[in-house]
Order: sequence, then C-alpha cells, then structure tokens
Amino acid sequence: MRIAVLLALGGCGQDIKVGEQFGTDAPATSTPSGTEGSGSQDSQDPSSQSASGEGVGDQESSSSDPDSTATSGEAEGGTGVRFDIHGEGGSGPSAACGMFLPGDVEECTKRAPPDSFEPEVQWSYDGIDSIVTPLVGNLTDDNGDGTIDLTDTPDVVIVSGVGDEGMVHVLDGQTGALHAEFGQVSGSITPALGDIDGDGFVEILTGSGKGGATPLHAYEHDGTLKWASQEAFNGPVGAIALADLDNDGDVEIVAGDSLYDHTGKRLWAVPGYEFIATAATAADLDGDGDLEVVFGDRAFHHDGTIAYDNPPLRPAFFGIFVQVGNFDADIDPEIVVGHGGGIAMLEHDGSTKVSIPVPANGGKGGIFPGTVHDFDGDCVSEFALSTGTFYTVYEPDLTIRWTVAVADKSGTASGTAFDFLGDGIPEAIYADEQTMFVYNGIDGNVFMQTARGSGTGIEYPTVADVDNDGAAEIIVVSNRTPPDSPSVVVVKDRDERWIQPRRIWNQHTYHVTNVNEDGTIPQFEQPNWHTLNTFRTNSQIESGGVCRPIPPEG
Repeated sequence: MRIAVLLALGGCGQDIKVGEQFGTDAPATSTPSGTEGSGSQDSQDPSSQSASGEGVGDQESSSSDPDSTATSGEAEGGTGVRFDIHGEGGSGPSAACGMFLPGDVEECTKRAPPDSFEPEVQWSYDGIDSIVTPLVGNLTDDNGDGTIDLTDTPDVVIVSGVGDEGMVHVLDGQTGALHAEFGQVSGSITPALGDIDGDGFVEILTGSGKGGATPLHAYEHDGTLKWASQEAFNGPVGAIALADLDNDGDVEIVAGDSLYDHTGKRLWAVPGYEFIATAATAADLDGDGDLEVVFGDRAFHHDGTIAYDNPPLRPAFFGIFVQVGNFDADIDPEIVVGHGGGIAMLEHDGSTKVSIPVPANGGKGGIFPGTVHDFDGDCVSEFALSTGTFYTVYEPDLTIRWTVAVADKSGTASGTAFDFLGDGIPEAIYADEQTMFVYNGIDGNVFMQTARGSGTGIEYPTVADVDNDGAAEIIVVSNRTPPDSPSVVVVKDRDERWIQPRRIWNQHTYHVTNVNEDGTIPQFEQPNWHTLNTFRTNSQIESGGVCRPIPPEG
C-alpha cells in the first residue's frame, strides 16, 4: 500500500510529491523516514528526539506530577513539552484583535521556522474499517511509573466496523502499536473519552452495537465493561458527548436522544425523537452558569425542560448536527445548525438569525456537521462544512468565503482546522470519500492531500500531539481498501516543527473547554466562545495553558 503526500507550491497549482510511505502486512507500522530536524521550532528540543519520532515526554518528565513537567524551563523560555495543566489560558485581552471577553486567553508567541510544512506518515495501522472520528487520550501507563497521567504517551482510540459488530481499538500514539481491542459496539457511533466518576482513569462511552434502540456502554481504560445502561437511546448513527451540566461534580452523558448520569441511569429523553443521526453538544446558552443540551432544532435544560424549540428546523428523516460559536458583537453564543433542509444560524434563544437552503450545487440533503474557526486571520470566526459536493467556509452572515469541490454524497463528514505554522493563518482539513485535503484557510488553495477511502460516516480528521513530542500530528481513518489506504494514518512534519496542540480529542463535538487535557471533565465549563471561539478544532499550548493564534502581519 502506498500513500503519496502532495504539496502545492505557493498557489501555483503545481503539485509535487514530497514524501511517500509504504505500508506492510503487519497490523501496525511505524514509518519514520525523516532525520533529526536542524530547524525545529524553539518550542521543542530536536536533540531530544530520535529519527524514529520518539517523544520527549518520558525522557524529560520523570515526575508523575504534570505541573512540574509543564512549567519546566518555561518561565525562562526553555524547551520541552508543555501541558495544558490549568484547564484555561491566561486572562489578558487579545490586543491585536482589539477585543476582550470574559476568560479570554493570551496570544500565542511560538512560530515554526519558514518552510516548515513537509508532511510525511509517522505510522499507519491496517486491517479494519472505521467511519467514526479518531479520538486521543491517555489510557495506558507507557513509562511504567504505576500511574496514567500526562507524562505517558497519548493513545489513539478508533472504532472498527460499519454496522452493529464493531470493536474499540486503542493504539499507541507514538508507534501505532495495538494496546487493546474490546467490546461489541456500534461502528457508526463516535465514542467519548473522559473520567466520568473521578477515579483518575479515562473511560470510553459508546453504544453497544445492537442497532436501533442502543444501550449505552461504559468501558474502563483497559477495556473492562464498567456498566451497561438498562434503558436504550435512539440514534444508531451519531456521537456521545460528556459534560457536567448542573455543575455538581458528576458527569452527565448525552447519547442519541437521551441523557444519562455517570452510572448509566437514564435521566430523560427527547420526546418525539425519530432521527437516525445526531451529535448534540452542551453549552450555557442563557448565561445562568449551567449547561443546556443543544440538539439544533431543540435545546433542553439539564433537568429535561425545554430551553428552546424551533420546529421548522426539525428534519423529517436523517438527522441534525450543531456547532456553537460567537458570530456577532454581543457576548452570547450563536448556534449553527446543519440539517436536511439547509444551514441556519440561531440566536442563543433558538430563534433563527439567518438561514439558507442547501446550495443548488451542493449535496443530497445530509446533516452537515461543521467547524468553527478564524480561517482567514481577521479575528472573526467563520464556519466550514460540506454539503456533499462542495466544502465551504462561510462568513457569519452565511456568505461564502471560499468553496472547493469534494466528493461526499451524504454531506455527513466534517473537518477541522489548525495553525500548524503559528503564522496566524490556519490550515483547514477535510476528508471526503477519496482524499484528505489540507487547505489554505484564506483562499482554499490545496496545501496538502493524501489518499484515503471511505463511504463516510460522521468521521473527520483530528489534530493532536499524539506522541508527546511537542508537535502536531493529523489522524485520519479509512473504511475501504481502494485506493490502498490504511485504516488509520498519522501524518507529521518531517522534522516535527509544527506547533504544539493539546494531547487530547475526546468527542465528536470537541471544543477545547469541554475537557481538561488529563481527561477530566470540568465542573464549571468555560464558554468556548469567550476564549478561542472555535468548535471541532484543537488549540495551541503555551505556558501551561491554551493560547490564541497571533493574527498575521499586515
């Protein structure tokens, strides 16, 4: 099997092959072909990394206390891996953007050297099919100190299967080696990772794989079944989400149409729910301090009472996906809803702010999960989503920033974004049925592409520091053998110069403030639209917290 990574030069429209990786018949293949980088960014020490891409986390972090690791050398501009240990960033305004919001974070200071986008495959894993989003978290004790914490190598969690007979697979983030596989789970439901009971270990929450009405299952970090719910949820395709909705220190679990407590007891279910697919999120829509569960057409308070209802958005058949951000001058969030009939932006009270039908040149009436990010470095967040045959970045008024042709008949696949170079212009990442693309955030020019194969469920590529080396990697899955694409591929920069993101991606509706980097769920979740104003993207880390990318000069 072969994966060719292509890089477009300066918008000239000419692709050149800058790296090839060859898989083997082994289940997991570590494929390091680069040499130690002499031009690594100042946020990491290239001398502490080998040509095999070995992470520096265990070498530099003998203490099991993440606080001591995260701050090591950082005050004096030292090197090494930084951890998001505080669960929030600084308290200063984003001066270059001329704004200040409650909980706003400091601006980032790290930048990669020029010409630092030389992607290659770090490792691949083969032999299974996957159509759900790859997740990242710490589930294994890699350094043998008897604890599982931020000094261990993160793990990549994927689900195999495209029906009711799936399994959870836990892969080593550095090499792709299989740590564990377990369960009979739904291959169409993206799990959630998080410490739901305060025992210090991350659990895996997913559907049992029996189809239709689906019991919720919780697995321990080692794959042991923790519990199975007595009452099933509706929604055979979708995603699990975790949040402490009522700020009582206990985690609630959103699955399909239902809300569960951390023991698997169902608390309530959405009346009249008949969707096939959904990925709800939690957000404090009304500013009262606790969280609502947002389905898109409806939102509910933590006790199951209605927060808003917008019946015209209710799809007749497939489903509805949401993303939350701030798209105007007030401090309240807006909800972007992708549904079978089109795209709508709602005010925080659920009233429709602006809407458009499915573009005439777009998709087949899918559900359109999206990404919120400042794609063009103008200090205003846009959102991006696929409507089937086009992937489009929309301005807050739903006018188009840029659009590119893609191949995703259903429009159910999503994307993400990350500023790999730290230059204030993020790269947009999207994977359709044939290719994973990396685009320039300003104009949509193709920056990189790599072959993959998928019928597309609701999966999308994710970005995290999967090997604890202080640099970003991209994770993408496939579920078809043509064009000879492995089941999981992790892509890195050849010399590990990409900016460092967090080491976690715990659920489909990930938005940074929904989970701490150690996998614990915040008792009081900070509104993401008051900090980074992103959704389904990861953040850069500096000085023990997340930071806001620097706007580009000029």
